[in-house]
Amino acid sequence: MSRPLLLVAGAAVACASPAAAQVRPLVDPPASADAARAGVVVFLLNEGASATPAQGPAEIETVARDGTRLRLVALPAAASSVAAGGFARVRYRLADAAPVALAATPPDAAPPRAPAAAIGESVVTTSRGGSGAFLDRLHPYAPIYGVFGAGDSGAKLQVSFDFRVLGRDDGPRLDVAYTHTMFWAVDRASTPVRAQGYSPEVFVDVPVSPSLLIGGGFREDSNGGGVTNSIDVNRLYLRAHKTFDLGDRWRLALAPMVWGYFGDQGLAPDLDRYWGYTSLGMTLGQRDGWKLAVTGRGNPGTGKGSAEAFLSYPLVRIDDRLPRLYLFSQFFTGYGETLVEYNRNVSHARFGIALTR
Repeated sequence: MSRPLLLVAGAAVACASPAAAQVRPLVDPPASADAARAGVVVFLLNEGASATPAQGPAEIETVARDGTRLRLVALPAAASSVAAGGFARVRYRLADAAPVALAATPPDAAPPRAPAAAIGESVVTTSRGGSGAFLDRLHPYAPIYGVFGAGDSGAKLQVSFDFRVLGRDDGPRLDVAYTHTMFWAVDRASTPVRAQGYSPEVFVDVPVSPSLLIGGGFREDSNGGGVTNSIDVNRLYLRAHKTFDLGDRWRLALAPMVWGYFGDQGLAPDLDRYWGYTSLGMTLGQRDGWKLAVTGRGNPGTGKGSAEAFLSYPLVRIDDRLPRLYLFSQFFTGYGETLVEYNRNVSHARFGIALTR
């Protein structure tokens, strides 16, 4: 969701063959011609009523995000098919001919408009009515999942999203995010909500290189309590995200983070003894395959902290007729999984389904 997909339409695509007519190519536009030299991902969407070979047009013309016109050529791919209503991911390369840059805009002229497909509003209609948004600005943030565990582990549901306010993927940007976490005591007859966490956030990210991103911002974590039982944790933080390409679509990522507290924390004035001031995240995963994410935080001075791990796998890798969701497991040990029990040492294992990871 970090970049809009550009629809590639043309008579050559629609008329090449009956199979080609029902396959719609969608291009993930590269940042520039240089970025396209490493390959460009194209999604082939089967809009027909039967399976068809996963083969797109031999050539595609598109526009990079910096405005450069590109001619892409299909790379050889293993024979495969696309199920009705499904999609396949294939790769194209930049044609040998040099890309043609758009003409420079005179200083007194209005900037060129982005292609309509790149800025088009997405409209969804339900029984409630129609809703519209520029969904290319709405991104997943923390994982969205629902998991269940035995005994007092109970159930945990998390919803999280990020919205781009200003900027682009290839430059500094300002985002706002929100994460909501709920814990249910499913071992009790009425399955009450045991705890909730409300976490609004605003931050700035700055790309340093294709593999390094640094950022900083403000986050509040609250239990939603009233005057007598409120815990509100306000933090300013700095963080970084560094990725390493391991080959065969495997990647390793490291994400260190440091923060400081300010303001009244309500019923948790000593929370820093349990959360500390630093954390380190590590992710090892293969696109469209297994992904393991582990985050540890703590206070070396008190010897208290916590570790949380997520392990996930796409359901469609098991059977392409299954929903595009993830098998998901969540493990936590240490202090501070919930604000209301920040000073209690717990260990939980839960399993379920994730929408994002």
